Amino acid sequence: MTTGEILDTLLNKARHDDALRKRFLATEGSEHALRDFCAVCTGEGYPLYEMDILSAGEDYYAAMRRSTNGGGENSPLLQGEDDYYEMFLNELKTI
Repeated sequence: MTTGEILDTLLNKARHDDALRKRFLATEGSEHALRDFCAVCTGEGYPLYEMDILSAGEDYYAAMRRSTNGGGENSPLLQGEDDYYEMFLNELKTI
């Protein structure tokens, strides 16, 4: 599974499991938020590491950049890579 697929699976799981949802949301206030988030993911049977989440956003951004006019200097200015961790938490907060 890709990082995005794992996060989608866990998001759907957390939608139906309030205790899991709260465990994910509790990572936001942690000193090591991303590490703690990954520990919850791994504990749920989906090994995920900090670098997986960080590189997934950067990889998506790089692919988007390459897809516009060949990725050259004329590519439109994009607003940076996606932060999959923040996006995941924001999605959980709307539930």
